[in-house]
Amino acid sequence: MDKVYVFFAEGFEEIEALTVVDMLRRVKIETVMVSVTDTTAVTGAHGIKVETDGLFTDFTYEDGKMLVLPGGMPGTNHLMAHKGLKEVLLSYHESKKYLAAICAAPSVLGENGLLSGRHATCYPGFEEKLTGAEVMPDAVVIDGTVITSRGMGTAIPFGAALVSVLAGEETAEELLKKIVY
Repeated sequence: MDKVYVFFAEGFEEIEALTVVDMLRRVKIETVMVSVTDTTAVTGAHGIKVETDGLFTDFTYEDGKMLVLPGGMPGTNHLMAHKGLKEVLLSYHESKKYLAAICAAPSVLGENGLLSGRHATCYPGFEEKLTGAEVMPDAVVIDGTVITSRGMGTAIPFGAALVSVLAGEETAEELLKKIVY
């Protein structure tokens, strides 16, 4: 079974993180919410506290198929600063496993050299941080094993894209019908 790890840092964008978790879990994809802080309770950019499934050090990540980085500020900066997360991102990239990021978070991929030669998108104003990428204006961009999206308003299409690559386009379409998108 596919397993997805979604990373939560203080100041994450709640809609981007929780929409992805919700959509993946609705189609029975095992989705693990991981705190990159020293506690499992993480507060989003708008004061919503979320209880994650565990701390970064609680997991090995070898069994995963995808890593997801929600945006938000200062959440994205905290993700960027986390050395352990950088190592896991690089390992997934080398193993050709999926990397997904939305809003400002594609900058984490770009600044770690993981977007070179790829198409990508991000929140307006972060384009220069997508080092090596051809920046696209699309809501969601899939380029090989890298999936990026623009922001809170694109969280549902982003979630659907993740479902599509993991469980098939038909499953994603059925999910969108059920949530009346």
